[in-house]
Amino acid sequence: MTSLQLNAELLRNLSIVAEDENLLKRAAKYLRKLVAQKEDPTLFTEKEFFARIDKAKQQPGKQFANIEELDKYIRSL
Repeated sequence: MTSLQLNAELLRNLSIVAEDENLLKRAAKYLRKLVAQKEDPTLFTEKEFFARIDKAKQQPGKQFANIEELDKYIRSL
């Protein structure tokens, strides 16, 4: 099924659910649970963001004399 077909099916079903308040409440509750399951590990608060920056500043950096050394290092990871 293509995403266009999935979107059409979703909208069709939502139009049915929207007519019944109880179904709408249940659907909203389920969608909240569904979204919570798909937590994005890249999302963090502003405080967490700046804490990561501060931590990174305290760690020693790596320097490479040329691109070949950098390439060799990256391939070793």
